[in-house]
Amino acid sequence: MSSNSQPKEVVAKKQKKPYPVYLGGVAASIAASITHPLDLTKVRLQASGDTGMIQSLRKTVRTAGVRGLFDGVSATLFRQMTYSMCRFWAYDESKKLLHTGPDMPGWKMAAAGAMAGTVAGVVGNPGEILMVRMQGDFAKPPEKRLNYKHVFDGLFRMIREEGFSSLGRGVYPNVIRSVLMNASQLASYDYFKAQLLRTKYFKDNIACHFTASLMAGTVATTVCSPADVLKSRVMNASGPGSSSTLAVIKNSFKNEGAMFMFKGWIPAWTRLQPTTILIFLTLEQLKNLTDVIRGDS
Repeated sequence: MSSNSQPKEVVAKKQKKPYPVYLGGVAASIAASITHPLDLTKVRLQASGDTGMIQSLRKTVRTAGVRGLFDGVSATLFRQMTYSMCRFWAYDESKKLLHTGPDMPGWKMAAAGAMAGTVAGVVGNPGEILMVRMQGDFAKPPEKRLNYKHVFDGLFRMIREEGFSSLGRGVYPNVIRSVLMNASQLASYDYFKAQLLRTKYFKDNIACHFTASLMAGTVATTVCSPADVLKSRVMNASGPGSSSTLAVIKNSFKNEGAMFMFKGWIPAWTRLQPTTILIFLTLEQLKNLTDVIRGDS
């Protein structure tokens, strides 16, 4: 070996640590708190006889006051910290399993979203039931109301009064809806963001995140509407003979026709669009803040 040979300097690129698991749940909780009145209206439109978003909003304020627009908010937060936290974590892990390297194809993003949706749909099902029930409770006649005090009161009462199996009510349509939502919303956001960054008009900033999330919200609303309506009706049902998904479908087709699957599309879009934008803008900023704290920025 030559005495004047110099050791080569190796510069290793610092690899970022994974982001905390809870970031997705926190971002979704912030977004859901802001858009809760619209989500409440969407659920009540799907589960009741109200014919329009404005009518439903007025009815809620008239009967329960402005505070009534936040009925079930504790269940909404519980749902986000179970379902949403799980779906963002599972989506990132699924992408690692399906692809290595840059330029992940859109179909793999959709497959990762579907995998994440399957896991999150099961994990988040109890929170989904409680959210739907608590949001729709005040729209029912007084004698049919469940009157849960808060999300944990509802959880314990469900187990005590209906059995542990009640936590799985509507799990199949919920998982289907979750698969559709995550395959469309998460995957389309990543896809649109990647495509926008390929152009000369966008950089990885708020403008890019806003545009990509706007597109993703519209795609997700249209894809998820049928499963979303069915999920709300099955979960909002209670009592004997009301737990059959097939029975709910038959009755809805018989009474309202096939377009019942898109009932509440406008409030769903109105709710999901700002929620999608807020989730991704907040999540991107939380990631930036994490990078700053870690010194990775």
